[in-house]
Amino acid sequence: MYDRGAYVEDNNEKLKQNTDRDDFAVPKQRRFRLLGKVSVVLAVASAAVVGLGLAAYLRCPIPLPEDVAHVDVVIPKGASARRVVELTRQAGVNLPSFVLLSAMKFEGASQSIHVGRYRFERGMSLHEVIGKFRDADVQEGTVTVADGMTEWQLRAMLAEHPDLQADTKALSAQELLRSIGSSHTHLEGLFAPDTYHFKSGVSDLSVLKTAYKRQMQLLEAAWQTRPGDSLLKTPYQALILASIIEKETSKSADRTLVSSVFHNRLRVRMPLQTDPTVIYGLGASFDGNLRKRDLKEPGIYNTYVNYGLPPTPISMPTKASIEAALHPARTEFLYFVARGDGTTQFSKTLEEHNRAVNRYQKGK
Repeated sequence: MYDRGAYVEDNNEKLKQNTDRDDFAVPKQRRFRLLGKVSVVLAVASAAVVGLGLAAYLRCPIPLPEDVAHVDVVIPKGASARRVVELTRQAGVNLPSFVLLSAMKFEGASQSIHVGRYRFERGMSLHEVIGKFRDADVQEGTVTVADGMTEWQLRAMLAEHPDLQADTKALSAQELLRSIGSSHTHLEGLFAPDTYHFKSGVSDLSVLKTAYKRQMQLLEAAWQTRPGDSLLKTPYQALILASIIEKETSKSADRTLVSSVFHNRLRVRMPLQTDPTVIYGLGASFDGNLRKRDLKEPGIYNTYVNYGLPPTPISMPTKASIEAALHPARTEFLYFVARGDGTTQFSKTLEEHNRAVNRYQKGK
């Protein structure tokens, strides 16, 4: 005979012991692992579907407005990826924001996009668009320092240039001089007239440094060829005279003749009496009409009341004017007057000059 109660109790105890063993936990862990694998497969499949869709977008031409061949997107300093997407859509690339943002992340172009102007042409794929952002493939910009431009005209132009960062706008003249590495005390005349090319988005300071370096090279090269009896004692004096010549004539054939007049006047201690210096001294108050009272008004740039050169240049002189300042023609001319057709009439005496004035300016 056996004790049924003891048997049941013994089996219950064994069942409890078996339940606590790892063998019975295995099916549960396997279920979790299986669920994990299924989740991974689903995630991969989902990513594959999304990837296929994105890949299709990347291959297709970007949609642009019907009436344009290209659009330009200007990326400012510090723009986030979302801001870049917003600006790209505003420019006319009509793709959903999430597509553009996903493509940028997928192509590795969502971080630190270079400032500047990007051009996207009709027929380009989204892959090519993102590639331009990733590779900082910005458009080339140009800026022209015009012959005879003044320093305030130059600074105003740079401050408004769409392809440049206006980093020098808030700088004083002295701060800007230090920034370009100049020991001069005045900005006028220090930048060579020319057309300068650059990658859009660069600082305007880089353009000014290039223009300054070029002007100093031109000035030094011309200075080395000056005649031994030159009246000009420093390169800066040559720059001052060149800036006046630049304002007095644009005709190449007349530059050395104008220079000869000024040299002859300096030699006999006769005031230069040149209108452009007076106009420069008037600055913003000049209304386009130079009056007799202006010629009598005391001022450091009034060469009617002062003898010799003004204290600084009055414009940005070209290479031709710098060379003319240092290599004047050998003449006896003391006067000149504009003929009204871009050329100049030169005279040796005041009587000849007055007749020329009556003929070419008064119509007598």
